[in-house]
Amino acid sequence: MSAQEFISSIFLYNEKMPLLFNSGIFLVLFTVFLAIFMLVEKKQFLRIAWTLAFSLFFYYKSSGNYVVILLISTLIDYALGWMIFKASTQALKRFYLLISLTANLGMLGYFKYTNFFIDSFNSLGASISNYEIFLPIGISFYTFQTLSYSIDIYRGELKPTKSILDFAFFVSFFPQLVAGPIVRAADFLPQIHQKIAVTNAQLTRATILIASGLFKKAVISDYISTNYVDRIFDNPSLYSGFENLMGVYAYTLQIYCDFSGYSDMAIGLALLMGFTLVDNFNAPYISQSVTEFWRRWHISLSSWLRDYLYISLGGNRKGKIRTYFNLIMTMFLGGLWHGASWKFVFWGMLHGGALAVERFFKDLVKLPEKKWISVISIFLTFHFVAFCWIFFRASDFNNALAVITQISKGFSFDIAIQVVQAYSWVFALIALGFLMHFIPKRFETLVEQKLEHTPLIFKSLIIASVAWLTFQVNSGKIVPFIYFQF
Repeated sequence: MSAQEFISSIFLYNEKMPLLFNSGIFLVLFTVFLAIFMLVEKKQFLRIAWTLAFSLFFYYKSSGNYVVILLISTLIDYALGWMIFKASTQALKRFYLLISLTANLGMLGYFKYTNFFIDSFNSLGASISNYEIFLPIGISFYTFQTLSYSIDIYRGELKPTKSILDFAFFVSFFPQLVAGPIVRAADFLPQIHQKIAVTNAQLTRATILIASGLFKKAVISDYISTNYVDRIFDNPSLYSGFENLMGVYAYTLQIYCDFSGYSDMAIGLALLMGFTLVDNFNAPYISQSVTEFWRRWHISLSSWLRDYLYISLGGNRKGKIRTYFNLIMTMFLGGLWHGASWKFVFWGMLHGGALAVERFFKDLVKLPEKKWISVISIFLTFHFVAFCWIFFRASDFNNALAVITQISKGFSFDIAIQVVQAYSWVFALIALGFLMHFIPKRFETLVEQKLEHTPLIFKSLIIASVAWLTFQVNSGKIVPFIYFQF
């Protein structure tokens, strides 16, 4: 690689190689960023300006010229925030909020759902050509983030920030910009001007989060994806029922490790700069109900849907029937948020229906608090969630049904040993991944306490070792995060 090509790879957007946390280029860029950040951290304006500039550069490296869309969204919602706040009447406030909703959802709808609606019309007999539309990475996340800002001001729960730099900092903060966690302005804006003082405890936690997140994503998730899951879902009919079932279990772990790994890295990177982001996952596969699952999975999104959609629809305040409808509608839209496809809508409806059924039986049946009942509840909830993941992962409904058919009609344990031996590393990583998931929190706390007393060089070596292992396992191949497509 020539010097010019190297410089271009660092500073110019490459559609085939977007900037990712699990790439070597990001490690170099973040090291330079953090070094300068530490030099200017006591000069508040420089610190904010430098972080904002790097965040916009990071987004440019991820989505190219679509950084302009991010800037337009920022300007619109900053202006509308003040217009909502200063409006003299409730009707005027509602009008400005409607403009914000229309602008944000219209922008999201154009980029994400235009071709989806065209395909849906074409399936009914129309003949409309698709548009060549590139989906800007993270648009679903920062759109929800700016919407919550406008809605909170409208509800009187938040005052608009005086500085547009602060608002742009909040919208574009690079650790969580492209795949969350979805940050609330009330939680984040006060942190921008606080004194930066990263404690040893925060540094330790950041080390664990970055190292474990990178390991979950780039070692466990990517390896079992490329070496097993993709093969099963690409051609389910070529594999036995046992292999298909293991493929479903593997994807259940893959998507957790992929997304929670990103969230862990985002939270850890933010901690290194003295910023606290909300936890986004809390061992979701130990949930005893689907309701509990959504309190533990993608917490920032599920709480956003609850506060800004479910409650706005009426929540549980308008009777039982309306409550069931609100739950199903919330998950219907939550499924559509995940992807412009009817399979995502169906996935959301399955979860919405389960939430409604659980709410219906909640007051009718009181299960005794026995350990064996808890184990059965976890088992059933896990398998319901895994079943739903089939539709989430499959390329289409036919692909999903092919997987289900193979499991139901061609299942046998006869070849189990041969399959495990043939994919020994895959199954070893699956076992390790689930072990990491089910390890009690007290063990994680104990590790943090022990690591807290180690020198900085040791903490740095942990991250460096995981980074080295990542490149060894994946032979330099960088796999995008699953949620980048949303």
